[in-house]
Amino acid sequence: MTPDAPIDLAAFREVLADLPGPDAAALAGAEARNGQLTKPPGALGRLEDLAIWYAGWRGDARPTMQAPQVIVFAGNHGVAARGVSAFPPEVTVQMVANFEAGGAAINQLARAFGARMDVHALQLEEPTADFTQAPAMDVAAFYAALRTGWDAVDPAADLLVVGEMGIGNTTSAAAIGAALFGGAAAEWVGRGTGVDNAALALKTQVVAEGLVLHGDVLGDPLEVLRCLGGRELAAMAAAILRARVLRIPVILDGFICTAAAAVVEKAAEGGLDHCVAGHVSAEGAHRRMLTALGKEPLLSLGLRLGEGSGAALAIGVLKGALACHSGMATFAEAGVSDG
Repeated sequence: MTPDAPIDLAAFREVLADLPGPDAAALAGAEARNGQLTKPPGALGRLEDLAIWYAGWRGDARPTMQAPQVIVFAGNHGVAARGVSAFPPEVTVQMVANFEAGGAAINQLARAFGARMDVHALQLEEPTADFTQAPAMDVAAFYAALRTGWDAVDPAADLLVVGEMGIGNTTSAAAIGAALFGGAAAEWVGRGTGVDNAALALKTQVVAEGLVLHGDVLGDPLEVLRCLGGRELAAMAAAILRARVLRIPVILDGFICTAAAAVVEKAAEGGLDHCVAGHVSAEGAHRRMLTALGKEPLLSLGLRLGEGSGAALAIGVLKGALACHSGMATFAEAGVSDG
């Protein structure tokens, strides 16, 4: 997908059909190094697997992380007019201003772990269509959102976290989850920003209506994203795919980010091999989605903020894994007997 690519999803599908894998030599080298470090085999648990995974995607058997990037995408949803959120759509605009001023939780976490942070607001003045009445995005709007996500990734980054802001987007994520993995709407719908029981019932009804209206496209993950998603979800999916092309490892955030990522996996099996799950959120269906994707979360802290916050926090876990893998001495270097 070049900068002057036409409004045509064929190029996007071509990328999905030919995804690069990790560097085999770097994987082998990292595994060999891990076996020589001054510790009992497996003593660092998942940290060992994380370091080897990262090494493979970066093509370096002894990698370090120098340039993590956090991107927050914001979009407004027409379905929010149905009363599916505890907050009005105006909050999206206000929170974008807060991100840009450095006042949100994600700003603090990105700074704490040395990550560059970028914010992209996607036509907040023009919400997507209510997906119970029409596709959320027409083809042109969908491609524009994909393009924004694709272009937002810094090729010089060595780790990517994508987050979101968008009133109504847990409704879209629930609809995408049900469309991609099956099950009733009620199994995927949660309280999001904290809706009461009546709003939860309405939210469930809205998701069910969307699934019925768009039933003829549920077999095509990209069409699911276009018809039931939002601009920020489309941008996240594209950014995750661009990271794969660039062999940049990704830490996934919460329910909404994972729903966007799931589109990539469903469109191309193994499409999320360059991703790990940063955390499992308090949104009930998030764990179900992670299980369906075969992703075991690194953290479980009851977070339900979005913004990329849980994934950003998990940057610290990955940095710790790399510090041990690349910084520890081997038995030979330390003059320690390996038994």
